[in-house]
Amino acid sequence: MKAVILAGGLGSRLSEETQVRPKPMVEIGGKPILWHIMKCYSAHDITDFVVCLGYKGYLIKEYFANYYLHTCDVSFDIAGNSMEVHQSSAEDWRVTLVDTGEATQTGGRLKRVGRYLDDEDFCFTYGDGLSDVDMSEVLEFHRQESTLATVTAVQPPGRWGAMKLDGKRIRGFEEKPVGDGGWVNGGFFVLSPTVMDMIEGDETVWER
Repeated sequence: MKAVILAGGLGSRLSEETQVRPKPMVEIGGKPILWHIMKCYSAHDITDFVVCLGYKGYLIKEYFANYYLHTCDVSFDIAGNSMEVHQSSAEDWRVTLVDTGEATQTGGRLKRVGRYLDDEDFCFTYGDGLSDVDMSEVLEFHRQESTLATVTAVQPPGRWGAMKLDGKRIRGFEEKPVGDGGWVNGGFFVLSPTVMDMIEGDETVWER
């Protein structure tokens, strides 16, 4: 099974970081967000990735092209034009990087990578969100329901802490309680290849 990851947006909400790199390449604990997402999938034996590139996509290509330089000790033989890797900690991943355009919408990006997908269900997510979602459980649900698309849903916390009142007196504080009970898109999908036929083109927004 393959996982498609959107990694082409501008990342305007992290502008101080994304002026120099795409949001999926912002580091957490010394590793890009994109790497962490792939680790989440590989924990459930999903190791074949198709990444939709856009804004500064060449930086993502450079990262994977030089993966050993980021993760291993190496020696260079300058005269012999060779490199020796002293220990390999590379992941057992296959990563296909596809330029899907800078202005293409989310649905359009998915449509553009269709030629790299097999005729089977696949995972789909955003390149800027991390979760401890149990993808094995999501996949099992998707198969049992025999549906075209499965999406994870979450209840977001409130934006502010809440005061507990007793008349005019404050009894305590609750830090960012669950919001109004509504559910929002959790960002992790399992899709049938048939959904590709429902995407019109580059201007299609997946979330709509």
